Amino acid sequence: MTLGLLILLFVAYQLWGTGIFTARAQESLKSDFKKAQEQYREDNPLVETPTSVHKGGPSTTISPLRKGAPPPTPPEGEVEGMINIPRIGLNMAFVEGTNRDDLKKGPGHYDYTVPPGTLGNAAIAGHRTTYLHPFYDIDKLQPGDPIYIGTLDGKKFTYKMEWQRIVRPDETWVADKTPDAVLTLTSCNPKYSAAQRIVIRAKLVPTESDAVTKAPALPASAGKSKGDLQGESLSSESQSVPPAILWGIIAAVVGALWWWGFRRWRHPAMWIAGLIPFLAVLFGFYVYLERAIPQGLYSG
Repeated sequence: MTLGLLILLFVAYQLWGTGIFTARAQESLKSDFKKAQEQYREDNPLVETPTSVHKGGPSTTISPLRKGAPPPTPPEGEVEGMINIPRIGLNMAFVEGTNRDDLKKGPGHYDYTVPPGTLGNAAIAGHRTTYLHPFYDIDKLQPGDPIYIGTLDGKKFTYKMEWQRIVRPDETWVADKTPDAVLTLTSCNPKYSAAQRIVIRAKLVPTESDAVTKAPALPASAGKSKGDLQGESLSSESQSVPPAILWGIIAAVVGALWWWGFRRWRHPAMWIAGLIPFLAVLFGFYVYLERAIPQGLYSG
């Protein structure tokens, strides 16, 4: 019964406890995003005022242009933009990179694809059941649903969902280069499993977006997969094994002392006094255990 309870608590930590780290990271990322936009506006003043254009439909206001080149691609793990999907209630900062540490902070941009807001295929991955599960309801998107992207230079882009696919993890063609500006979202499928990948493809709506630019120079691997879709983010962290073992031993010792103390002094105060430190060290054990286990074994 004790072992079963500990397993259930670990599952609860994965589904909800991991969100603590993502929530804290999102606060920091959103603050960094605002600061980066302010700095870009200071360094690149306006060169013309907004104008309204009419392209066979309702008038659309185009944002003013600014001097200077677009902001460079941020280092891995740092904020790159904001993604807003009204259909699923998502409004989060996304970072550059899709390794395990990157996706703990929120959605991550595949570094071998073009940045959002440029010509080509910009791909973003996100967790579906852990770390605030940003793409939990991604399967509910319908053709025509808008996806909004905000970038560090203050530009805004609207993409509209075109299709949804369920693919194998090795079907990396979904991240291949495209001649048009498109956005690809990927996550694990089905929920609570990493056996497959769910893919959403959306196309830029020029009349509702700022002007797209040519993508900056990318590594030689640009447009080519680095293994499975989101595969690197689902691998285990071998350096977390020793801390997991250490915290496990500490949790076992604290638990044994708690049990011994309660057996000797059967009083509710003793039970509560032992519960608090046990849960504290158990939380530390779960943190490293979750990192040490390949995430593809249980969720995504």
